[in-house]
Amino acid sequence: MKAKFIKTRSDPDPAAFASGDVSEKITPSAINARIAKIRMGDIVVKTKPGCDIKIQQTRHEFFFGTAITNRLIETDEEALSIKDRKMFLKILSENFNYAVHENALKWYECEKRANVVDYAAADRIWEICRGHNIPMRGHCIFWEMDEHIMPWLRELDNDRLRAAINRRAIGVTKHFKGRIDEFDLNNEMIHGEFFRRRLGYGVINEMAYMAKYGNPNITLYANDYGILVDGGYNALVYFKQIKHLLDNGVPIDGIGMQGHFGYFNKWLTPVEDMQKILDQFAIFNLPIKVTECDFDYDDEQTKVNELRKLYTICFAHPSVEAIVLWGFWAGAMWRPNAALWKKDWSITPTGQAYRDLLFDKWWTRTSGKANKNGLFKTKAFFGDYLITSNGMKKKVTLSKKEKSIRIIFK
Repeated sequence: MKAKFIKTRSDPDPAAFASGDVSEKITPSAINARIAKIRMGDIVVKTKPGCDIKIQQTRHEFFFGTAITNRLIETDEEALSIKDRKMFLKILSENFNYAVHENALKWYECEKRANVVDYAAADRIWEICRGHNIPMRGHCIFWEMDEHIMPWLRELDNDRLRAAINRRAIGVTKHFKGRIDEFDLNNEMIHGEFFRRRLGYGVINEMAYMAKYGNPNITLYANDYGILVDGGYNALVYFKQIKHLLDNGVPIDGIGMQGHFGYFNKWLTPVEDMQKILDQFAIFNLPIKVTECDFDYDDEQTKVNELRKLYTICFAHPSVEAIVLWGFWAGAMWRPNAALWKKDWSITPTGQAYRDLLFDKWWTRTSGKANKNGLFKTKAFFGDYLITSNGMKKKVTLSKKEKSIRIIFK
């Protein structure tokens, strides 16, 4: 296959709004130091002097997620085969600790006909994830793009449209209350304006407050593309939009940045620009999540390089709380060329790079002996652990909130 031309943007671009020299922040030593500072804490074990100690991480605290296809549902018209479903669940449970519905929770999937609301598919995917101890985020309550508006919704007059919006916002958040407490509010508001064109900009406030009426504990995210990819061509307008939303009282609680690398163009965002963009958005003091991520380039090495770049810069940034891939298996994802596992379930170089970061470079497994006072201390990545000493095992959690944990073996 003939390779497409790939370049790094060097011409002036909107990402320049995030000014300043970050050269010292993006050196390998500086990045590793930040990761150690914000993603690691202390494990202290008290046991018998000289006793052997083994510390094995079993789960990350940081969210490494994936989108879940409707085909995982047993009753779906295109349901996975028994063999593929078994492999899908195995890879899912071994490599991810966070998930999102790829399509099942979108309005056009839940209400194909007016007033006939069906959450069965979304519920089933949530049940599957719960069974594998994988929490979910919600995508999405609304989607501004005209092409994703159902015909029956488009035909409503303004009063009935507003009523349908309120019903959707309250209904979906109330239905999943206590199960999914985080949603993208109105997807891709930079690129679409159906609801605002019909009802005015204030409809965004209505959407948000109706969502919070349905679930007062809900966290609402903005979500859009072109922020970190292709040189960050939408970073400036997205920054201005979020500021405008907040200035006008819209309760935006988090910032979603899609990460469809190589989809529109093949520009490679320099690591300096990624750092600057994240730093600029951190001014809002809101959590940032990379909500839809894939790497669709023609050569494998570019995919590997871009995955390593994005994951490393984001994992080293204190504002970033999650990175979510938009699927992982070539047999059931939007962009199969970006898969981490091929259709025959063999791992791709990109998938191996992913695993090398998560379960080697950013994974704690160590052992040693207690000193004469019976103490053993080590730095460790935040997450869940199995600790063994003196013939006993204990499951513990080292959290970012607590920073350290002390385990006593008697």
